[in-house]
Amino acid sequence: MSAPTAHAPGSGPARAAGGTGASGVRAKAGELIFAALALALGVFVFVGAFGIRVPASGTQVGPRVFPFLVGTILVISAAAVLISVLRGKVAELEEGEDIDDTAHTDWVTLAKIVAFVVAHIALIEIIGWPFAAAVLFGGVAWSLGAKRWWGALLIGLALGFVVYVLFGGLLGLSLPAGPLLGWLDPLIDGLGI
Repeated sequence: MSAPTAHAPGSGPARAAGGTGASGVRAKAGELIFAALALALGVFVFVGAFGIRVPASGTQVGPRVFPFLVGTILVISAAAVLISVLRGKVAELEEGEDIDDTAHTDWVTLAKIVAFVVAHIALIEIIGWPFAAAVLFGGVAWSLGAKRWWGALLIGLALGFVVYVLFGGLLGLSLPAGPLLGWLDPLIDGLGI
């Protein structure tokens, strides 16, 4: 006769969907809602991708590739969760030591992050993509407690330039350079990137 095996928290087999009363039903409903939302988002991404205008040159990777990839991942993930839940399995509940049930949402930090996302959206056309990305990256890092906010701002600026050159030069997407970087578009075009 074999002895029962002990599993580390979170590493055991998936428990039956019935679970233990109301918590099992709540977990199953939560996973079904997640699967439905992921499926709806995946379908929305697919439909939206068909509306993206493709440039005449067909030799490059076009702007539809990434949305199709994301849509596929969302639909496959939703289907996997849905099949798993309908087969009677739901994910193991978290039992980590670092979980604090009494912790509350830090609404001030969340409001700061939302404000920086809104500022990023508003500033893209005004100051250009690289600088708006720097504001977003530096602001979110500061909101989350970065000690050297200026370092995060510089990293955000570097990432903004890299994304601008890669997406603008290689994929042919139009990210606004802004008034300070009007010289960058002709340079990218001249390099043939």
